[in-house]
Amino acid sequence: MSKKISFVVPIYNEVDAFDDFYRKMLAPELAKLKYDYELILVDDGSKDGSLELVQGIAEADKRVKVLRFSRNFGKEVALTAGMREAVGDAIMTMDADGQQPPELIPKFIEKWEQGAEIVIGVRGRFEKHGLVAKIGSKMFYKILGAMGVKDTVPGSTDFRLIDRCVADEYNRLTEHGRITRGLMDWMGFRKEYIDYVYGNRLAGKPSYNFKKLFGLAIDSFISLSTTPLLVFGVIGLFITFASLVLGIFVIIEQFMLGDPIGLKWTGPTCLSIFVAFLVGLVLISQAVSALYISHIHAETQGRPLYIIDRKQSRNLHEGKAPKTTTK
Repeated sequence: MSKKISFVVPIYNEVDAFDDFYRKMLAPELAKLKYDYELILVDDGSKDGSLELVQGIAEADKRVKVLRFSRNFGKEVALTAGMREAVGDAIMTMDADGQQPPELIPKFIEKWEQGAEIVIGVRGRFEKHGLVAKIGSKMFYKILGAMGVKDTVPGSTDFRLIDRCVADEYNRLTEHGRITRGLMDWMGFRKEYIDYVYGNRLAGKPSYNFKKLFGLAIDSFISLSTTPLLVFGVIGLFITFASLVLGIFVIIEQFMLGDPIGLKWTGPTCLSIFVAFLVGLVLISQAVSALYISHIHAETQGRPLYIIDRKQSRNLHEGKAPKTTTK
């Protein structure tokens, strides 16, 4: 029985870019494959005509599946839904805006054929992107590494191919606040890397603005590491120790030796300094703890990760749908 490769592409308001991307870049590469394939387009609640565009593509080619969300659930959830729907021996994920070159697909498949279970596209450099995006990306990976997450290579992206065994294990994960690349790196498995140049969008504007990227970074730090709690615990111990040493110094210098240095410490002044430090520490610690508690709250609600609008979807596998609520 011949092997099959599933391609998963999340789409959110990409009507201006996806038609060119599919017809001029992706479809020609898929036609060259020696494997059977399916293309799963996950419409993440688009409002600009993207749904009608991908529905037309699916009606013309039964190998194209359209999975339509009832509303916008986010790219990470869209990737998860596409991988749960996929039936291929390998699954490849990529963006819909043309920034990740489909001509590299054969290289990903070659690495997989040689035994790699996860093949990761690493963004070697940007073509024409803003300074904020470049600096933000570098800072994200540096902070992630400083927090003890060593498995994620800087510049790694969701442009990747995973083996069926990886997908099966990934589909068992249940957390809601997820970052796909981080979870896959956490899982282990044999990895290979392919460098590529991160191109420019074919059209339109990116849906991931600074606010969403910042939120994704926060979710990554919280879900992949408990280091923030440890850091503030160490800071608390340091401030407590420093306060104790300073308090002993004030007692000896001011009251036992009669203030020979002439610092003229007063009780209210010392108390104000100590209280200001400790109150600030408490407020910061409470903020970090609240982030963790919010994630615990989200997990205990038991809500489905996403909802599929099956009336708007096309060519889905019968009986393949994950255990989640459908509309």
